Amino acid sequence: MGNTSFEYERKPFYYETDQMGIVHHSNYIRWFEEARIEYMDFRGYPYSRMESEGVMIPVLGVDCKYKIPVKYGQSVVIRGKIDYFDGLRLNVSYEICDKETGKLHITGHTEHCFVNSKTFRPVRLNKTHPEMAEIFM
Repeated sequence: MGNTSFEYERKPFYYETDQMGIVHHSNYIRWFEEARIEYMDFRGYPYSRMESEGVMIPVLGVDCKYKIPVKYGQSVVIRGKIDYFDGLRLNVSYEICDKETGKLHITGHTEHCFVNSKTFRPVRLNKTHPEMAEIFM
């Protein structure tokens, strides 16, 4: 069984902020995706490989709670954890924390399923792509 927790470090880009130097709320959801993609790369199964093998992971739902805004120039760590995986569905939770202080800024959760990239029909990875499924276990 693989490691189901992961971390991704990042600093906000200027264009991601508003006039007050605060990261616009929509960007945190993009950061969740960046962290998932980075996790897959780290585990040796990049998203491009998954797509080339005919599998996609659409987002079914997303939840984001804003506790403390992240500001321009601030370094953060995005911690992700795979909460649920049954071969067909995947749920991931996230925390965005200040890199220096560890203070929690954002929490979130995404829900996904696996589909065939041509037919968009559900795919049960543990049966059709066991090596791919292993990175989520």
